Amino acid sequence: MNTLAHAGPGPWVLFFPLVWAAVILTAVTVLRRTGWRGRRGSGPGPGPAYDEQSPIALLGHRFAAGEIDEDEYWRRLTVLEEQFGRTAGPKGRTA
Repeated sequence: MNTLAHAGPGPWVLFFPLVWAAVILTAVTVLRRTGWRGRRGSGPGPGPAYDEQSPIALLGHRFAAGEIDEDEYWRRLTVLEEQFGRTAGPKGRTA
């Protein structure tokens, strides 16, 4: 009598949960990288949204903390906006 043929589900019982875990993990990763969480700081109106680690946001934090004066802020902001391809009006303000 062969009792090993029906000894239980074997290692294949772990295969399907692992496949589903991989599918869910892949879907979440793809959705997060394509903007599923939404843009932080962007409202319904037009305009760029800067994250907290962008150079322009860091410059604003330094200005708010009093580390740099207004003239230096506008001068550096103008350079950063030109680097990112935005058009700047007088004193670095966007047109």
